[in-house]
Amino acid sequence: MDRCAMAYQYRKEGYNCAQAVAASFADLTGLTPETMMAAAKGFGGGVGGSFQELCGAVSGAVLVLGMLDPDVTETDRAGRKRVYPKAKALRDRFEETFGHIHCGDLRAARPGATDKTPAAVRLGVTAHCDIMVVTAVELLEALLNEEAD
Repeated sequence: MDRCAMAYQYRKEGYNCAQAVAASFADLTGLTPETMMAAAKGFGGGVGGSFQELCGAVSGAVLVLGMLDPDVTETDRAGRKRVYPKAKALRDRFEETFGHIHCGDLRAARPGATDKTPAAVRLGVTAHCDIMVVTAVELLEALLNEEAD
């Protein structure tokens, strides 16, 4: 199963946006999907269901970026220098796709599946948060693939 389809399946099972995104990359982190879901649990709904903060799908993807760079020193300046630009690039791409990055703004705007969200279109995803999840996975995969090239 591809990662977008896997994240969509997690959403259908009732996991929040952050959990669905994070768990779909568990194999790359060396952690179990359950561990990734536990780590992402509080990020759903714009952090704890407040709908005011960063979209949970983006938060889950940023969590993955951090887990893919697990070496931590006392201050971890080098690690932050590696991860921050990737996190910003991901956030910027998500905002370019949907016009917003905050959960509440996205919920108000209700962007649907378009040519900017090919995985959502391919999977026939129509529910708002599911589109955010599938697209966050798609954007993170693209970012990781570019980095590998």
